[in-house]
Amino acid sequence: MAVIASQVVRYCDPAALAIQTARRLIAALIDLQADGRIPQLCLAGGRSAMAMYAEFARLVPESLLDPSRLELWWSDERFLPADDPERNAGPALALLARSFAVDPGKTHSMPSADGTVDADASANTYAKELGDTVFDLCLLGMGPDGHVASIFPNHPSSEPTSQPVIGVSEAPKPPPERISLTIDRMNTSAQVWLLVSGADKAEAVARALAGDSELPAAQVSGRERTLWILDEAAASQLPYFECAG
Repeated sequence: MAVIASQVVRYCDPAALAIQTARRLIAALIDLQADGRIPQLCLAGGRSAMAMYAEFARLVPESLLDPSRLELWWSDERFLPADDPERNAGPALALLARSFAVDPGKTHSMPSADGTVDADASANTYAKELGDTVFDLCLLGMGPDGHVASIFPNHPSSEPTSQPVIGVSEAPKPPPERISLTIDRMNTSAQVWLLVSGADKAEAVARALAGDSELPAAQVSGRERTLWILDEAAASQLPYFECAG
């Protein structure tokens, strides 16, 4: 299989990144729906993603997108009680629900820590729910250490596995217990978009785009497209560019 090179889009600041990515996402989803499909969209946590969701929710009512025909999944989750504001799903859904009804039947949040089941068992439950679903688009953030979802460098979470979803223990950033798609499962996505902002991410961005295999972010790729969406600060260790917006 031919390796598809990553594409990079760079904006002047986080606000431009959020607005333009929301517009790009809406356009991509409209195209998929025009083909009669229900897009399979995998969401991420993190500040860049949350800012984009706010813009997405604001723009959807004025667009041709039918939000009732979206299937929502998550790339990772903090294994906390369902109402904990540090979880990824709750705050994201709250933003989206400001502008349109989110269909519970098409919304697949990862299990919470409200019961007695541990993160490993919950990961198995999510893997069964996921089945052979293929994401049309998988959104990811990236940490300053180059982690994506809850796959961390030099950590057991990054070890090869045949499992599509894993429980993560003793994560290097809080909370220590998490659930995450594996790199291999993310890489079945048609498209992977990485949203990254901030000067603290610049070194990891440069290393990942240079192919440093120690970083999980360098290992993710979409089957059809891999898109890095950066602000000026995150792109500061890449060659000079003119801001796109």
